[in-house]
Amino acid sequence: MKLKNIFKLLAVAGTLALPTTSCSDWLDVKMSDKIMENTLFSTNNGFMTALNGVYMGMIDVYAEDLSLGVIDVMAQYYNMVNGNHNYKVFANYQFNDDAFKNKSNSIWTKMYALVANINGLLVHCDEENSALREEYYPIVKGEALALRAMIHFDLLRLYGPSYNENTKSTLTIPYQNEAKRDITPLRSAEYVLERVIEDLEEAARLLKDNDPVFTTGVGNAVTSDDGLERADFTYRQLRLNYFAVQTLLARAYLWKGDKATAYRIAKEEVIGKNMVDENKMIFPWTTPAQVEADDKNDLLFSSEVFFAIYNSSRSKVNSSYFVSALQLTSRLTFIGSNPSNSQIPVFYDDPDNDWRASLAWAVYTTTEDSKKDDDDDDDDNDDEKVDANSSLYFLKYADAGREAELDGTETYLYMIPLIRLSEAYLIAAECAATPEEALEYLVAIREHRNCHMPIMATSSDEVRELVTREFAREVIGEGQLFFYYKRLNLTTFLSGSEIGGTYEMLTDNYKWPLPDVEVDKRGSTNN
Repeated sequence: MKLKNIFKLLAVAGTLALPTTSCSDWLDVKMSDKIMENTLFSTNNGFMTALNGVYMGMIDVYAEDLSLGVIDVMAQYYNMVNGNHNYKVFANYQFNDDAFKNKSNSIWTKMYALVANINGLLVHCDEENSALREEYYPIVKGEALALRAMIHFDLLRLYGPSYNENTKSTLTIPYQNEAKRDITPLRSAEYVLERVIEDLEEAARLLKDNDPVFTTGVGNAVTSDDGLERADFTYRQLRLNYFAVQTLLARAYLWKGDKATAYRIAKEEVIGKNMVDENKMIFPWTTPAQVEADDKNDLLFSSEVFFAIYNSSRSKVNSSYFVSALQLTSRLTFIGSNPSNSQIPVFYDDPDNDWRASLAWAVYTTTEDSKKDDDDDDDDNDDEKVDANSSLYFLKYADAGREAELDGTETYLYMIPLIRLSEAYLIAAECAATPEEALEYLVAIREHRNCHMPIMATSSDEVRELVTREFAREVIGEGQLFFYYKRLNLTTFLSGSEIGGTYEMLTDNYKWPLPDVEVDKRGSTNN
């Protein structure tokens, strides 16, 4: 069965899962809904329907807003055209603007609706005489706990402060970890983070000896001899598998400031366990053949992705944000007119070789002469001939537009990556005891990006700068850079609207205000 067909079935399953509601409305559950819930969990398939429904529901938030959309705009990746861009509200952190308020209300409501569904699933997992089969239990419960932790963690990273000893007692969000229909109080950043870590550690324990990823790899096949039904636990990159959970756990400990634990997890549980032997990895580095294949460039480095959202409409998302047909006031793109006169040589230190630059960016020209020049492969000075009105466009997600030409098995056509192998290396580099060790992890990433430019660091500050630059290159279009800046509470970083310029960040802008939908529900006490 092809990937696309499998997920057509999952999409149907998702529509049968528990009804989605807002954080407040989910308290008002009708008796008929409760009956439907009990009916759903009366069979093993019902548990899978509910779990798949959560994954499908994540598309509404993670396929755009918390990956390649507004959260990356807020990281100042892109040129905002002197403030006239359609996304300027988010680039300028205009929290009181209706566009931002509506977006925030939507994200909050959808994420807590997913949490409500997860909590219902978890309750039924542990019921006496549960219909969930024994061999399914650790995987279903492990994934559900990890999903609950991930969603709460991202809510904390949005609405909580930059975490430190002075801010950890700040009230942030509710941690909804029970299925009972009570309004829960806002919790401190420390409380929420501890619950996130508890859920992830329990998820890792459940998945450690049971995740099919250890026996079938990513499992892009549907044969099974371990009692698991066909397709239920295949495509482990599209579910919160053991490696995704451990990377999330390292991410959470790093947010807490516990570098020693983050380092141990990244090195031992992720990097170490991913190496089956010196010649084999469960999630292998992407090869030159995969990246450079004619008309099938895998610019996601998809074999390295631990967890991604599956979005069958990714081509539409790409068309909404990145394609050359969009006006510059609508397109998310680097500033500049061509690879030489743009942000590219600032952002990438080896732009002619680094696949993340050389294959991921193209030039849109506006005149026939410039198009002709751009197509002349024998002319080494094409960049100088590009029309002054030319501009860049991003190709990372452009593959989905050619799915009809392919055979339907290329997973990367529908993926929005959220957790990847290189993050573990970056965490290990940031937390390494010496600059020499940090460089080993950074060079490992760069070698698999075709980077030939040597790097050096002799101090922790120099390591931090290298990690920051490499992190930004790795996760563009994946929604993590804003949170990286926030974790470090950086006040200056690279500006997207000035070639080589610096953005001066007000640290108050890292914290989203609670959305109106939550403030209105709680009233003036706001607790």
